[in-house]
Amino acid sequence: MKPWTATTKDSDFSTELHNILDEQFNPDRPNAVWCSDITYIWATRGFVYLISIMDLYSRKIIAWMLSKTMEVPCVIDTINKAKARRNTDLPLILHSDRGSQYVSNEYIKATAKMQRSYSKKAFPWDNACIEYIEAFYNTKRIHSHCDYMLPDDFEKLYAKVQNGSLLLAG
Repeated sequence: MKPWTATTKDSDFSTELHNILDEQFNPDRPNAVWCSDITYIWATRGFVYLISIMDLYSRKIIAWMLSKTMEVPCVIDTINKAKARRNTDLPLILHSDRGSQYVSNEYIKATAKMQRSYSKKAFPWDNACIEYIEAFYNTKRIHSHCDYMLPDDFEKLYAKVQNGSLLLAG
């Protein structure tokens, strides 16, 4: 006799959840690939969860939320923050792990205009590119991927180059 009762079944989403990103962590423009994850942080009164979304072009955290739970509405709220702050008109891949929040019906609806990409089953390296957080990460920490610039400055340089090339072309 087992000392526990199985309450869930291991779902195999192999045919439904594809890894579009395939560890290609260097897109050529902002808002081409976002990556999302949930991590826990020990706080004075217990754990809190940090849900974040990073733009892989600059490694900038573009939306994040702290929550007492890891429930789907927290992930959806974070996605909505990112969509409100960024241009999502061009093709956009949103990569995540296979957590229940990221395969829920609500998530599918919130990301309907995006290409959803998922880490391979039991392979955390597919989502290793996402780190944390706003006050330090985007504005004070240089990043080797960004030629040792701040993520904020790296995106500003891209915009400046794009605007300059538009002026030269016009």
